[in-house]
Amino acid sequence: MDLVAFQSTLDNLSFGILFLTMLVYWLGAAFPQLTGLATLGTTGMAIANLSIAGLLGARWMEAGYFPISNLYESLFFLAWGVTAMHLVAEWIGRNRLVGAFTAPIAMGITAFAALTLPSEMQHSAPLVPALKSNWLMMHVSVMMLSYATLMVGSALAIAFLFVTWGKEVHLKGSSIGTGGFRDRTSLKRPAPEMGNEMANPQIGTSILAAGATTAVLEKPVTAKKTTDLSLQRLNLAETLDNLSYRIIGLGFPLLTIGIIAGAVWANSAWGAPWSWDPKETWSLITWLVYAAYLHARITRGWQGRRPAILAASGLVVVWVCYLGVNLLGKGLHSYGWFF
Repeated sequence: MDLVAFQSTLDNLSFGILFLTMLVYWLGAAFPQLTGLATLGTTGMAIANLSIAGLLGARWMEAGYFPISNLYESLFFLAWGVTAMHLVAEWIGRNRLVGAFTAPIAMGITAFAALTLPSEMQHSAPLVPALKSNWLMMHVSVMMLSYATLMVGSALAIAFLFVTWGKEVHLKGSSIGTGGFRDRTSLKRPAPEMGNEMANPQIGTSILAAGATTAVLEKPVTAKKTTDLSLQRLNLAETLDNLSYRIIGLGFPLLTIGIIAGAVWANSAWGAPWSWDPKETWSLITWLVYAAYLHARITRGWQGRRPAILAASGLVVVWVCYLGVNLLGKGLHSYGWFF
């Protein structure tokens, strides 16, 4: 099998694996009693990550340069980064609910690259003179890794908003610690002990099948079950809030390094580090959004819903920065597909 056919096989295989993995995570969230689905989902993400790595490796061997010079290559590199950061987030948080939100992102990226892009954009081509630089790998790869990391962090913030929907959230401390939430029926309870959800990955997924409202019922047994459910939801909310903060805290320095590397490259290639190209402008906007998020977390002590909403909006900004301005056919970073 030649390298071109091998790449075609791997890109379709990656899409298929990620599609099935997404379904596995969703089934695991809906039916937490099926304990084997959690491990199956993690395995699927790991296999997809390796398949995409194989695709990029074959592309590198075929073209002779780091495969990140066109939209097709960058999309698969982004998908590789998302799957890699997903595995990191699962390992840190010990929670399989992460995949219910990150797997659709990775699957959508591979579907767009493998099934939507015109065939001429999927073939490798010789680099233009401006891209024949060692800065290509340094700048673009770091930027793509930062996008992938920030996307995963924002997806975790969206998961937090989903889990705490209809709740008044009160979290304290910069990491998992004491805190609480209450629903609009003003259910009161003592502060819980932390750590149960971290030790049991299945607790994180059980909340999706349990329902979104809590009520105080007359029967003592039912009331006890309600309190246990509240403890589980609290543990999960705190885990997602803390994990989103950690992942975004990793992606923001990568974004900063990538922007600086791009400025150095631009200065050496065109004599100016910054030209207010649409891509540069939106990179700055992305940087400011996540800088505001970290500033609110670190110096203002924000936790819970407000920073989660800010991080969730960052996901939209990242997509506009990465894909939106690139497809308009304007600026130095354009792929010129639509116009």
